[in-house]
Amino acid sequence: MKAMILAAGKGERLRPLTLHTPKPLVPVGGVPLIEYHIRALVTAGFRELVINHAWLGAQIEAHLGDGSRFGVEIAYSAEGEPLETGGGIHRALPLLGEAPFLLVNGDIWTDYDFAGLRRSPAGLAHLVLVDNPAHHPEGDFCLQDGRVDARGEQLGLTYSGIAVLDPALFAGCQAGAFKLAPLLQAAMAAGQVSGEHFRGRWVDVGTHERLAEVERLLAERG
Repeated sequence: MKAMILAAGKGERLRPLTLHTPKPLVPVGGVPLIEYHIRALVTAGFRELVINHAWLGAQIEAHLGDGSRFGVEIAYSAEGEPLETGGGIHRALPLLGEAPFLLVNGDIWTDYDFAGLRRSPAGLAHLVLVDNPAHHPEGDFCLQDGRVDARGEQLGLTYSGIAVLDPALFAGCQAGAFKLAPLLQAAMAAGQVSGEHFRGRWVDVGTHERLAEVERLLAERG
């Protein structure tokens, strides 16, 4: 199975750090954020990665290279302008192939074990959900009996930015910028999205405060 890391965002809320450094290369605990994902994916057995980029993307390619020093092969999907999550994945599909692939947002930090996701989803997607963080108290989706829905009686959870997607999810989509959420919601309505609740450490590194939170967690871990 291949894995895709989303790395095309500008990271505007992390300025001035991201004025001259792409968000995935912002150091956390002395290590660029994206390297935590790459090393975790390698540990989990992934060997082929696709990384999309837009803002200062040449720096990402220069830093990571072909991936050989990490033990992986990296292919890049360059975007002249950010295509949002859905459009970015759609553009990268020729690099990802026809089989389901793991997807991870480049701007999160987690100790999730990706090895458990090296399997095809029962439907079009499998989402990893987490407890709602303070900055997103309403959550995104509901999880009940292993199925994810856009609403329901169960407690809402937040999409972690980690998923396994079947390329068939993008059937009929056209090139350009579009969001992933509407595609997932349509698949949920058809009962085609499974999920799991991850209770480990996870941070959406979108602000300086959350960047400091990851630094604290890394210090605690030693």
